[in-house]
Amino acid sequence: MSVDVRSFVEEARREKLEAIRALGIEPYAYGFDRSHTARAAVEAYRAAGAASNPEVHIRTAGRIVSRRGHGKTTFVHVADASGRVQVYLRQDQLGEQAYELVKLLDLGDHVGVAGHMFQTKTGEVTVHAREVQLLAKALRPPPIGKEDADGEAHSRLSDTEQRYRQRYADLMARPEGRDTFLLRARTIAFIRRFLDERGYLEVETPVLQPIYGGALARPFTTHYNALDARFYLRIATELYLKRCIVGGIERVYEIGKDFRNEGIDRLHNPEFTMLEFYQAYADYHDIMQLVEEMVHGLVREVCGSPVVERFGTTFDFTLPWPRESYLDLVQRHAGVDLAHADDDVLRDLLRKRDVPDLDPMPRGKLMDEVFKEYAEPQLVQPTLVVDYPLALSPLAKPKRGNPELAERFELFVDGREIANAFSELNDPDDQRARFETQGAARAAGDEEAHQVDDDYVRALEYGMPPTGGCGLGVDRLVMLLAEESSIRDVILFPTLRPEA
Repeated sequence: MSVDVRSFVEEARREKLEAIRALGIEPYAYGFDRSHTARAAVEAYRAAGAASNPEVHIRTAGRIVSRRGHGKTTFVHVADASGRVQVYLRQDQLGEQAYELVKLLDLGDHVGVAGHMFQTKTGEVTVHAREVQLLAKALRPPPIGKEDADGEAHSRLSDTEQRYRQRYADLMARPEGRDTFLLRARTIAFIRRFLDERGYLEVETPVLQPIYGGALARPFTTHYNALDARFYLRIATELYLKRCIVGGIERVYEIGKDFRNEGIDRLHNPEFTMLEFYQAYADYHDIMQLVEEMVHGLVREVCGSPVVERFGTTFDFTLPWPRESYLDLVQRHAGVDLAHADDDVLRDLLRKRDVPDLDPMPRGKLMDEVFKEYAEPQLVQPTLVVDYPLALSPLAKPKRGNPELAERFELFVDGREIANAFSELNDPDDQRARFETQGAARAAGDEEAHQVDDDYVRALEYGMPPTGGCGLGVDRLVMLLAEESSIRDVILFPTLRPEA
C-alpha cells in the first residue's frame, strides 16, 4: 500500500472514529465480560447437539478479520487467540443505533458480541448477535489480505524486516508465528520443570557487571552514574552461578538474557537467551547424561516423538547419542592432526574457505575456525563432541590422562552448536594463571579474550567442590523445533538497525 493510499485509508478510519463518538459511543472500552473464546463457542454448540439447533448463549470478543455487508445484515469473522467464529448481525435484532455502529466497523476493530449459536445453510457455526459493543477502533488497516477459497486471509507483510520490526502486526497476520512463540514458552517451561524436579534452584544473577566473563566475547559497555564506574552487560551467567556453588547451593540454574556486542546473522542476535546450570560433585560425563535426558525429553514433549522431520531432514533424538572426539573430527574432515600441525598449515586450510583476517589470528582461534569450517557442517544428527584443546577452554579442567585437552563437550544438531559444557576448573591458582594468559592475549589485541576476575579467583580460594556445568542456547534449540531458519523468527523483538 503506497503512502498516499495508506494516508487516505487512515483518514477515512479517523472520520469513522468521530462518527462513532457522535453516536455517543466510546470507541475504546474498559473491558468486556467474555464467557467463551471463539473456539469454545463453536465447541459448546457442537457439544449441545447441532442437529437439534439448540440455543447456546455466549459472549465472545475479538478482532474483526473479515466483513461482508448485505443491506440490513452483515457477516463478520471475529478472531481471538483460540481461532475465529462467524458473527451474524441484523438491524432488526440489534436496533437502528447499534446497526449504525456496525456500518462504521472496519477490519481490525475489536468488538464484543452476545447472542446465541446457530448453523447457517452452508454449515458454518455462527453467533446470532443480539448485542454488539466496540472495544477498540483500529486506526490502521490490519496487514491481512482478502480471503482465499477456503475462507482464510493471508498476511500482506511480505517484507521480512517489516515482520521483525512490527512484530505486533506479524502476530496479528500470521497465526503460525504465534505458534512459534507458544512452542518457545513450552520449551522453557519444560526445561524449568526438568531441572526443578532434580533439585536445582533457579536464581537470578546481575545483568550489569563490573567485570564481564564466562565466555570469549565482546561486551556492551555502559556507565553506572551512581557509582561513577564503567559496567558491562553480561556475556554469560557462569561465574556468578559458580559463586553460588562455592556458597553451598549445590544445584543451581538460570534462564536469562545474555548480551554480546558482535555480528548479527541468521544464527546470532546480540541479545539472546541462555540456560546455564551447575551441579556440585559432578563432572562432564554426568552433565552429558543430563543434557541427553533433558533434550530427548523436551523433543518428545513438544513434538510427540524423538524422531522429527525438520528442514527436509529426519533428526533422531533417540538415546544414546554418538560421542565424537574434537581432534578425530578435524582429522577426518580437514585431514590435519591439530596436535602437531603448525599455524601455517591451519591458515592454508582456512584460506581455502576464504576465511578473512588470518595473519593476526592466535593459534587457539585458528583451531576453532578450522573446526567450524570443516567439522561442524558434518554434525547433522544429535552429536556430543568431546575433549576440546585446552587452549579453547579457559574455564574447564584438563582432561584426565591428557592435560593438552579439556574435559569439555558440545552438543551439535544440524551443524549448529546447541550446548557447551565442562568439568569446571576449581583450582584457583590454575584459574588465575589462565586468566593472566587471557589478559596477555587481550593486551595483544584479542578483544574477545577473558578479563582477569580477581573476585572470582577469591571465591575459588574458599573452595569450590568438583562441579559440572553447561550452557544451552534456548533460541537455537527453538529454531530447530519450530523449523525456523533465522534466530530472528524465534525472538519476539529481535535487534534491528534503528529506523531512519
